Amino acid sequence: MVRYSELRGRDLLCLADWSRHEVEAVFETTRMLKSRFYAGERVLPLLAGRSIALIFEKHSTRTRVSLEVAAHQLGAHALYLSRDQLQLGRGETIADTARVLSRYVDAIVARVRKHESLLELARYSRVPVLNALSDLSHPMQAIADLYTILEHKGRLRGLKLVFVGDGSDNVLHSLLVAGAMFGMHLVVSSPPQLRPARVVLEAAMREAEASGATIEFEEDPMKAVEGADVVYTDVWVSMGQESEAEWRRKMLRPYQVNGRLMERAGNKAIFMHCLPAHRGEEVTDDVIDGPQSVVWDEAENRLHTEKALLSLIVP
Repeated sequence: MVRYSELRGRDLLCLADWSRHEVEAVFETTRMLKSRFYAGERVLPLLAGRSIALIFEKHSTRTRVSLEVAAHQLGAHALYLSRDQLQLGRGETIADTARVLSRYVDAIVARVRKHESLLELARYSRVPVLNALSDLSHPMQAIADLYTILEHKGRLRGLKLVFVGDGSDNVLHSLLVAGAMFGMHLVVSSPPQLRPARVVLEAAMREAEASGATIEFEEDPMKAVEGADVVYTDVWVSMGQESEAEWRRKMLRPYQVNGRLMERAGNKAIFMHCLPAHRGEEVTDDVIDGPQSVVWDEAENRLHTEKALLSLIVP
């Protein structure tokens, strides 16, 4: 078991940089904090007096709100900083921004367009840097996703998780590494033109070799979801991909998660989506609003897992 102090001051840039035991420590802390939240302890001042900078180059609903509320419920002060509100928008370097901010705040959480920006923030920051989304990965989402699966299924090892849609998706990248870390059977159903980044797939394969997980690719979504425990999808056109929208929608149309696909998956399968959902594109109303959907639990768990991460990492 990872001791509380061992995560203090750690960056969270990619889950491949963390161990399974460290992620388990986040799950255990989440379980405790969520239990106390529902017992009526809405504010636990574990980070009283701390300040956390939230840098957002991309807009967000769940990530911004959950992080601001998480900081508040831990007794910390969160500062929301869009690119236009920072000197980054006027040409200040990322390195200089990191040098200055880390003399003011106790942690930096960043939602960025390019993963390289996170790496540079971490390189020049005196305080921990946490990835709230980059073009490469979304570790906070994957941690909340796996915790949600644990709540609904009671385990991770041996479960079959099928991702249907864009195989180059940043959420899928983090799910591959996290799922492989915990011995899951991971199936990606996507067009061959949209596959995970090589660096991510290599990291996931290393985790799979150690845990006994499997990673498969199956272009036919109807075959892919047979016997699934979890069916997961994400939007077909993310922010910054608007110029590719037409060909993406055309290519991914056969990968819609609809009632017919969930029927093939079977009654034991739960449906997950990191949100926001483009209803009628990657998922239909009857699925996202249906009895197999756990997307609202998944969204809520962003709050509880982020509280756990902040409480464990922020010095």
